[in-house]
Amino acid sequence: MPVVIALIVVVVMVVAIGLLFSLPVMLLWNGCLVGAIAGVNEISWLQAWGILILFGLLFKSSDTSVSTKA
Repeated sequence: MPVVIALIVVVVMVVAIGLLFSLPVMLLWNGCLVGAIAGVNEISWLQAWGILILFGLLFKSSDTSVSTKA
């Protein structure tokens, strides 16, 4: 039972942190793009979270080089 509770707490924390990180995306989108570009609509928190996840997948660094000093 403690494992299930710990898993639930971890999932809730991941969701909360994800939504917290999506807040600046939402504010920037709604504050800058909506007024500047015709036809751009406001986005919600969940849409901003989706944009954040999409950009993380598309622009993730794939640098796997390991630098060792001899």
